[in-house]
Amino acid sequence: MPVSRNVTLDSRDEAILLFGMRDQNLRLIRDVLGVRLVARGDTVQIDGTEETVSQAERSFQQLRSTLRNKGKVTAEDVRTILEVVRAGSQMTGSTNLTMLDGGKYLRPRTDGQGRYVQALRENDVTICEGPAGTGKTFMAVGMAVTLLRTGQVKKIVLVRPAVEAGERLGFLPGDIVAKINPYLRPLFDALNDMMEPEQVKKYMENDIIEIVPLAYMRGRTLNNAVIILDEAQNATVSQMKMFLTRMGHNSKIIVTGDSTQVDLPKGIQSGMSDALKRLRNINRLAIVYLDKNDIVRHALVQQIVKAYED
Repeated sequence: MPVSRNVTLDSRDEAILLFGMRDQNLRLIRDVLGVRLVARGDTVQIDGTEETVSQAERSFQQLRSTLRNKGKVTAEDVRTILEVVRAGSQMTGSTNLTMLDGGKYLRPRTDGQGRYVQALRENDVTICEGPAGTGKTFMAVGMAVTLLRTGQVKKIVLVRPAVEAGERLGFLPGDIVAKINPYLRPLFDALNDMMEPEQVKKYMENDIIEIVPLAYMRGRTLNNAVIILDEAQNATVSQMKMFLTRMGHNSKIIVTGDSTQVDLPKGIQSGMSDALKRLRNINRLAIVYLDKNDIVRHALVQQIVKAYED
């Protein structure tokens, strides 16, 4: 059955910026989604099926968010948002995250990963505990890239304890990026699977993607950002409290780690283990547990993890 709904924008000026030069963005939405669009002043009438009209409404919502965050909307922004919106409609529960390099979509491959993605979407803080190979870091980066691409946040902040160096990085060569880089390699690998390396480099140069040792987070408040703490089992209790309280307006915090792989000095409690017990039943904070059944690396990894558990 045909459906018709209206999207009302804040002003004619907002409409001009959203529609693009000679309404090129409207034409792109029309052609990709197969809807009919009629623009009158600050209102857009959308005609199509229930599914395509809903997709168009979500696309306009994301485009308006992009405009607020970036001050402009490019054709590439429109294409990215349309890809994400369409992919989400094709998956039960809208579980697609982002497009990988090569045109494939990142999506959960296990029930546990599906719960993880749902938690990432619905909560401001998500803590994910699980063994190596369960995709906890990869999915976190995927969520961050999706929110950045669709204009819902302005930056990604990647954080990791450099416990092997005792957080004292002065003896390592290079600037702070070079010093912490070895500890953030898994995060870089995930980013490079989802974006062109040159784009990652450009974002880093412009501080859109920022890498920070955990010890350097003190005193900051981060707005409009996704902040990921990886290898969180190697954060102390005080460091975990400090990190979780860095969240500002319109931000998400994602914490990932494996409590069986703690490298802290003997007698020092893991901040992640403490948080898993302390932070239960807090609104808009989710705790997700992954296990060996969620391992998506080589089949042997699952057997190795099981052997060590036994």
